[in-house]
Amino acid sequence: MTLGDPAGVGPELTLAALLDPEVQKFCVPVLIGNVAIAERYFLHCGQSFPDVPRWSVAEFLHNRPSEAGLVDVPFEGDLDYDIGQISADCGRAAFSYVETAIAAAQTGSVDAVTTGPLNKQAMHLAGIDFPGHTEIFAERTQSTKWCMMQYSDEVTCTFATVHCGYADVPRLLTEQRVLDTIELTAAAMQALHNRPGTLVVCGLNPHAGENGLFGQEEKLVIEPAIARARAQGIDIHGPVPPDTAFLPARRACTDAFVCMYHDQGHIPLKALAFDRAVNTTLGLPIIRTSVDHGTAFDIAWKGTADSGSLYAALKLAARLVQKAGMGNQ
Repeated sequence: MTLGDPAGVGPELTLAALLDPEVQKFCVPVLIGNVAIAERYFLHCGQSFPDVPRWSVAEFLHNRPSEAGLVDVPFEGDLDYDIGQISADCGRAAFSYVETAIAAAQTGSVDAVTTGPLNKQAMHLAGIDFPGHTEIFAERTQSTKWCMMQYSDEVTCTFATVHCGYADVPRLLTEQRVLDTIELTAAAMQALHNRPGTLVVCGLNPHAGENGLFGQEEKLVIEPAIARARAQGIDIHGPVPPDTAFLPARRACTDAFVCMYHDQGHIPLKALAFDRAVNTTLGLPIIRTSVDHGTAFDIAWKGTADSGSLYAALKLAARLVQKAGMGNQ
């Protein structure tokens, strides 16, 4: 696990998971963060930080942990930072935890990575120009065919575009990009359910373009990608109008929805499964899951954050490890 932004709810959630015996029943949790931050958090709560194994980054990257513990990544900045506030120091720290986690997965020190929430503005203040976790993992692993998947029992969505402005979506949508997303989605359903599953592709425009009256992306981009996927034997339907795509009757017979942009899938997913949804990146050479919420600065360090998404992310990571035949737990 990565701690996430130290000024947000990440420390509260990840430290609790690290010490939870229930988590240790299905994985060996290792938290990548900072000892001083952990100690400050427990002091803030009127407690002492428990005596758990601790490793330097070098020790961690050269040895595979066999027990739960904390990796101490140096904090560059003022450790007396303001809780619940955006800062370059915390953005830099959150990024350093992610970089350490990726290196650990690549060297085999861990089987999978579950990331705590970071703040994009804090990273940008630190001079780190990534839109989010998904792009960091793709760039650092040199992955060229990848996409975001938001997974839950209620609804699962993948995304042809993610962190970009709406004005950029039509330009970024290409037939190959939509096809790549479809193929990655089908492969993920096979890994999770032992079958490719039934996929539904959402249109970009109102009424899925209404035969070209409200936009040409369906005819020029989405439909050709669907035809190529169908030729591969993928059970796929669409493009369907986005406003009716997620009705209960369609969800009941659909394993995953392929969405064209960020909010098209995030709105229904968070309405239906906000505290249970898991973010994962498809197409990487390593397994990565994440919470499906942000840093929640307004409730940071108050002991009220909901751990449901983090626990779901940890369980999905462990499940994917088992499906891949990796690790011991």
